[in-house]
Amino acid sequence: MRNMHAPFVHVLFYEATYYLKVKKEAVSPGGKTMSTNLSTPYPGPGPEKKSLDQPKTKKIRADKRVEAIKEFGETQVPTVKSNIHCLTIIGQIEGHLIMPPQNKTTKYEHVIPQLVALEQNPEVEGLIVVLNTVGGDVEAGLALAEMLSSMSKPTVSLVLGGGHSIGVPIAVAADHAIIAETATMTIHPLRLTGLVVSVPQTYEYLDKMQDRVIRFVTYHSRVTEEKFREMMFRTGELARDIGTVLVGKDAVEVGLMDEVGGLQEAMRKMKELIEERKGTPRGVH
Repeated sequence: MRNMHAPFVHVLFYEATYYLKVKKEAVSPGGKTMSTNLSTPYPGPGPEKKSLDQPKTKKIRADKRVEAIKEFGETQVPTVKSNIHCLTIIGQIEGHLIMPPQNKTTKYEHVIPQLVALEQNPEVEGLIVVLNTVGGDVEAGLALAEMLSSMSKPTVSLVLGGGHSIGVPIAVAADHAIIAETATMTIHPLRLTGLVVSVPQTYEYLDKMQDRVIRFVTYHSRVTEEKFREMMFRTGELARDIGTVLVGKDAVEVGLMDEVGGLQEAMRKMKELIEERKGTPRGVH
């Protein structure tokens, strides 16, 4: 039970201290008692002193609000503890070369440690990968796709806007691949930028790298190798390149993606995969 006499004792303590101080000040240096009015009313304990840490705390909170506005465009970012983690792959996938500062990129050396941590985290039961990428470094994209496909936890990919070039293997690497109705995917042959040594070995290497992409995509999707190669080398569809642009349901019809949908469908499928995994005996995947 709360002590109801605590405020009264607190006042008495300060009152007694005040009168002792007044009596001590009333004694002269010679030891004689000087006249003083001990009936002076007790002024009270006075206002509480503000902590020196309060301005610092307020500054930290203000800095966090400014950072939230700069990064997310709002003062309060909604947070919720969930067993499903969302990973975004946007802009250009940056690999061994650093892109110019005006380019929005996803650095593969940042994503790989996240995938390792998610695989080890017992609180995370599923991963949703949201893609809106123009492609990028081939080997970096394949590295992310291989990491994603080798995870033991359920994964769902959601292509919004675009999942072009090397973004295609990343999209199909998930257990279930969803594309928005208006999203597009561009399939085209591999290209080299910069100085290229014009010798047969260069083209052989490029052809082998292209075969790696084709094998990965056809293994993790329903599209056949013949169909994928035909779309990759199709002419007349792109103005400055050869290849194919698939919009929404077109990617599902050719067997590249599994479903047309959005966030609602991705969350629903993820919950289904999590429940299926819980019902599977440990050690069996």
